Amino acid sequence: EIMIERNDDSSIDVSIIIPVLNAEEWLAECLGSTLTQTVSTAAVEVSIYNDASTDGSAAVIEDWRSRAHKEGVRVTIGTSQRPGPRGAGYAKNRAVEQSRGEFLCFLDADDVMASGRVETQLSAARWRRNDIIGCRFRRIPEGSTGRFTNWANSLTQRQLVEQIYTSNGPTVVMPTWFMHRSVYNRIPGGFSEDGKGCAEDLVFFYSHLDAGGGVCRVDQCLLVYRHHADGATHSVHEETIWRLRMEKIQTDVVDKLKSFSIWNAGKQGRRFYRDLRDHNKQKVVCFCDVDLKKINR
Repeated sequence: EIMIERNDDSSIDVSIIIPVLNAEEWLAECLGSTLTQTVSTAAVEVSIYNDASTDGSAAVIEDWRSRAHKEGVRVTIGTSQRPGPRGAGYAKNRAVEQSRGEFLCFLDADDVMASGRVETQLSAARWRRNDIIGCRFRRIPEGSTGRFTNWANSLTQRQLVEQIYTSNGPTVVMPTWFMHRSVYNRIPGGFSEDGKGCAEDLVFFYSHLDAGGGVCRVDQCLLVYRHHADGATHSVHEETIWRLRMEKIQTDVVDKLKSFSIWNAGKQGRRFYRDLRDHNKQKVVCFCDVDLKKINR
């Protein structure tokens, strides 16, 4: 099912993990950024998994591979032999499995790394081997997701843990993740392979926290994070994220409370109440809101 090609079998420090699906438009820039890293090329491997792309992604990879070989960067390429893609989670898992680095640096095929990304996050990860390490990012086109970008880039270390139940997903965005391989190995099966529409990043993030893992962010902008209509994020329905959030907050917080108030008497507050487990609904003392019209409803 999978064809794997390697150009070196020696040990390495960091594997840059790149899942690819029909990314021809951006892939050359993405792969090019792996060759500008300030860390020694002897310490890095680029592990690419092409998940049955039907555009020119394979040709872009081949062209880049000759450049990587000249630069001394070690390359591992996996290619699906199936007729159709299996999804982002599947491609990430295959790219990790075929890699050999002690640390994993995740990179989406439509994003671009700053030249100091690997060196900076590797330095942090050596001290925090139980954590998912994120970084700040710049969104393009500029202003395309201004509110989300400002939120993610301005969270304090404490808020990275406290705000895991918000609608924005993981408090460190997945394309910025860097971790020791043991962090990945601790999650059985790695990323969910349920396919298109699965919030595999959030499922992994919650599983990581449940297993006692930590989270931190390097406060430097080390990634250009591209926003476009074909991005995998758009395939994940809001209802999927909501169900995961409700499960997590009830297990972590609400199940342990004797009683509580819901501070939102509007649509979201009523939705939150409706989706509580039956025994938690009985704990609700009242709804609170600053809008009298909502209270009267």
